[in-house]
Amino acid sequence: MEAVIRRILFLAVILFIYGGSAFASVAVDGGWLEPRLDDPDLILIDMSSDPTQYQRFHIPGAVHIPYKYLTATRRDGVSVRAGDRQLKQILGYLGITPESQIVIYDDMGGLEAGRLFWELERIGHENLALLDGGLVKWILDGKRVVARESEPRSKAYPGALGEVRANVADIEQVQAALKDGKTRLLDVRSREEYAGDRRAKRSGHIPGAGWWPWEESVRFDQGFVLREEAQLRESLAALGLEDPETPVILYCRTGHRASQSYYVLRRLGYRDVKIYDGSMAEWSRTTLPLKEGMEP
Repeated sequence: MEAVIRRILFLAVILFIYGGSAFASVAVDGGWLEPRLDDPDLILIDMSSDPTQYQRFHIPGAVHIPYKYLTATRRDGVSVRAGDRQLKQILGYLGITPESQIVIYDDMGGLEAGRLFWELERIGHENLALLDGGLVKWILDGKRVVARESEPRSKAYPGALGEVRANVADIEQVQAALKDGKTRLLDVRSREEYAGDRRAKRSGHIPGAGWWPWEESVRFDQGFVLREEAQLRESLAALGLEDPETPVILYCRTGHRASQSYYVLRRLGYRDVKIYDGSMAEWSRTTLPLKEGMEP
C-alpha cells in the first residue's frame, strides 16, 4: 500500500508542477529534481553518451548504464533491442522494481535516455520521467555534480517482463502501415540520409514516410531542452499529424535517434507510437522500395 501511495504522489507532483500538461507529464526539470536527490525511493539513471563522462562528473546519486547495453546485433548486422532477458538483468542491476520512481538523463537532449524510456514504457512502467536538458542544463544552471560513483541498489527484478504498451514495430507492420491509410511513418534521420544519394546502390527513405529530423526537437543553444510545445506541434501539423490519436511509426538507421523522437511524441501526448526496431539498417537489406528526394 505504501508503494502505491508513493507512486500516486510521484505522478501527482509532476502533473501539478507542470500544470497537468500532456507535454510535460513524462518530464521533470532541475528545480524538481534537486531537492529530491536524497529520496531513497528515487532511482536516477545517467545515460551520458561518452562512457567516461560519468566517471568525470555526474548528478549526485545517479547510477550509469550505457546505451549499448540496451541493444543487440543480429547475425545479419542489424541492431535491435536486446530482448527481455537482458533488459531484466539491467533492471535488476539498477535496482529497479515495478514500483520504482525513475528519472533518466543524458547529455544529448534525450538521444540516449529515450531508449530506456521506450523500453520501460513497453513493459508498463508508470513512474517514469526524463530530466529536461539533462546533464547539460543541470550544469548550466550551476547545480552540483560529483565524480564519486554511486553503487546501484541491485536486486532481482520480480516476475516476468511482458509487452504492456505495443510500441515496437517489425518490418511486416511497417509494410501494412503503408497500406492502411491511417498510420503515419516518420523518418527522423538527417536531410542527406532521407533524400538519398543517386550514386549509392540503395538509399533514400521508405516511400510515404515524412521527414521529421530528431535534432530539430532540441534547443541545443538553450541547454539541450526540448523546443516549446507549440513549435513541435506546428512541425508535426505540417506533416498531417495534428491529432495525437493518429498511429505513428518512427524509424532512423538503427532505432537510436527514433528513441529520442519516441519520447518527444509521448511527451506531446501521442498515444500510439511505435519504433521500427530494425529501421533502415534492416529495410535497406531487402528488395523493398526506397524513394530518393525530399518528397514522402
